[in-house]
Amino acid sequence: MGDYRDYNEDVQRIKHAILLSQYETGRVANSNQLALYYGIGGYVSANTRSGKWGTGALASISNQLQKELPGLRGFSERNLKYMRTFFEEWQPIFGATGKASNSAVAIAELPLGGSSTGAIEIRQLQLPKLPDFPLEEFLTVGFTSHCQILTSAKDLDERLFYIKRAAHEHYRVEDLKHSIRNDDYHHQGQIPNNFLETMPSTARALRAIEAFKDEYFLDYINVEELGVRDAADIDERVVEQAIVNNVKNFIMTFGRGFSFIGNAYHLDAFGEDQFIDLLFFNRDLNCLVAVELKRGKFKPAYLGQLSGYLSVLDEFERKPHEAPSMGIVLCKNMNEAFVNLVIRNYNSPMGVATYTTSEDVPKDVREALPDIDDLKALLEGEDG
Repeated sequence: MGDYRDYNEDVQRIKHAILLSQYETGRVANSNQLALYYGIGGYVSANTRSGKWGTGALASISNQLQKELPGLRGFSERNLKYMRTFFEEWQPIFGATGKASNSAVAIAELPLGGSSTGAIEIRQLQLPKLPDFPLEEFLTVGFTSHCQILTSAKDLDERLFYIKRAAHEHYRVEDLKHSIRNDDYHHQGQIPNNFLETMPSTARALRAIEAFKDEYFLDYINVEELGVRDAADIDERVVEQAIVNNVKNFIMTFGRGFSFIGNAYHLDAFGEDQFIDLLFFNRDLNCLVAVELKRGKFKPAYLGQLSGYLSVLDEFERKPHEAPSMGIVLCKNMNEAFVNLVIRNYNSPMGVATYTTSEDVPKDVREALPDIDDLKALLEGEDG
């Protein structure tokens, strides 16, 4: 007779062990790759910046590497330049020589040039000189993403922000580009709100502040595709439908941990029908998040409407283990000082943010962009 007991718990334990092992294997492999690229970048930098290598050296080196190591990937002339940039930009943090015995990535040095005196060595990453440097996140992010961050962000704090974001959110390169293009660094934690006054825990309030931005760029909302003649004709329903059609993009724009519950979400309290434009659940904050869309400038009445929705959500929708619901007004523009004044009079946690669409790009800029068919023809011609 076979054993028919439920093995689900055993399967889950084994599955967890497999996934953890795969993660650790990938993390170590990525760490070693970054260490190697950093070392090679330092070697390339020393030879090219000193003039020891002439024009065309990197192309020749790349070609010879391909011949001697068939199937080798990632060592094109362009990538060798990226490795040089990777080294030169992070050298002030990691250092250029020596290796730390307690560093997770301080693997063996690789001497080049045989035993000749003064041979330059490829040296590995050391422990960073900054005590609060996010080394674990740094080593988790792939080299291509590092290159994207280095070329797009020049300030150290901004670079560290995107490194942490890419690591914590498990960003693909395209996700990272989207975050940088939306300038998340400068918009994070700036939303006008009453979270500190309405949430019992300061730590929770600060997490909520960091969860939202003060402005969202909804670049996938295209007026022509929605059948609207003029940007001035866009109303809340048009924006709402565009968000629903692109909910994955919206959640990526909105931030970490959001799950979409529904749009025009029906509430029935004591026979009064109400409809929330967009309803989400945030796993990190463990609460429902109601989003109200407004086509124009912020008005105090929007907070009253949203406050009513939150009261009904908490009374009829919220689960016993969930935190009180939160609300966000998403409007076209606002007077931030005015919002901060009036929002203090409400007891429910709420914030106000603005949004822009591709139609908000100045007309002369849009007209200067090449026609999509001309652009396709140009690209096809370059490929031929």
